[in-house]
Amino acid sequence: MLVGNTWLSGPLGLPATWSVPFGIALLGGAAALVLIAGYPRIPAHLAVTVVVGNTLSCAALLLLAFTDVLPLTGLGRAFLVVGALVVAVFTECEFVGLRRARNAGD
Repeated sequence: MLVGNTWLSGPLGLPATWSVPFGIALLGGAAALVLIAGYPRIPAHLAVTVVVGNTLSCAALLLLAFTDVLPLTGLGRAFLVVGALVVAVFTECEFVGLRRARNAGD
């Protein structure tokens, strides 16, 4: 999103003024996950934060895809929906892991 923002703008209809902050947010989120993953035992409050953050991210992507907030092309809408689906799958996996850890007494 950061490097290809000019190239992606046309096919997706995603303005660079949006794709650059998206790219920065994605890098920030990835960095936070790397830091959290470094814990020998992930604290429950951090796992909950990740699940909530991803849930909000998924909802925001769907909102942007199905409203006219951005001048998205059909491909751009599909891109955001696929992104939301990927985030939803990760969120479900994280939630299952959190639930299992709580049930195991961790």
